[in-house]
Amino acid sequence: MYFILGDPVEQVRAPETFNGLFAQNGIDAVLVPIQVPAAQLAGFVQSVFQARNVKGLWVTMPHKEAMLGLVHSCSETARIAGAVNAVRRNAAGQLEGALFDGEGFLASLAYYGITHGGKRVLVIGAGGAAAAIGTSLALGQGAGAARELAFFDPTPGKAAALAARIQAATATPARAVAHSDPAGFDLVVNASPLGLRASDPLPCGMDNLERHCALVDIVMKNQPTPWVQAARARGLQAQPGFEMLIQQSHLYLDFFGFHGAARRLQSDCTPLRRQMYPDALAHEITQPFRPATPTETCPPFQNF
Repeated sequence: MYFILGDPVEQVRAPETFNGLFAQNGIDAVLVPIQVPAAQLAGFVQSVFQARNVKGLWVTMPHKEAMLGLVHSCSETARIAGAVNAVRRNAAGQLEGALFDGEGFLASLAYYGITHGGKRVLVIGAGGAAAAIGTSLALGQGAGAARELAFFDPTPGKAAALAARIQAATATPARAVAHSDPAGFDLVVNASPLGLRASDPLPCGMDNLERHCALVDIVMKNQPTPWVQAARARGLQAQPGFEMLIQQSHLYLDFFGFHGAARRLQSDCTPLRRQMYPDALAHEITQPFRPATPTETCPPFQNF
């Protein structure tokens, strides 16, 4: 038994993803979403592992940051980001945490042909997912670190605290900004809850987007979101967040000991895409979206 903890949980896609993977690989396991309010998180985590058949936890918003304080050890990426999205119990009974969002995000950029090394990046949001994405962009992890990171979050002090943590732990300049104006940025990432509801405003205005800018919206519901659609209508490279989850799925399987299943999934993610992509984007499973006709002032796709 595995649980994915969140509040709310109606937006989570992990159960349909991993329960299908468990079935396909003959793994006797199930992943169940469970809604746990923040005030009860510590008590739940302390008690749930008393059940012998509970082997691990997936963690989603808003618990990724609080979970860091509930594990005995964690990965370096999780420590810098200040967030955890996977928890397991080791042989000694201690809880080990890891963070895969950032690695999955960088792999999704590579899949879409969006480069991040040497680029100026605006991350909208400063929660656990934003922290993971920002940390991985700052570290570079094989494809070069971002030139500069900027974070915007409406909660006072939240973006500044995240930027300071990343700035102190990496060589990449990071700062908080007072608004989500995308002017001057090469890549803009929506790592906020904006877009979960149809009535939500766009994460940022569209008028000041650079003509070469790429956008990624990690919201898992309502894709393509109005933000993605508006950017694509302007001829920009704009992608939904499915690939971030798809590209980190094998990391979860490895973390929980399903190494054979992880290798098989890593070699071919197409079945997961068929499962996760909505009808409106089904044609992009084998042919990812590319800007239709870049203008003379817009660099070719591979240079984004």
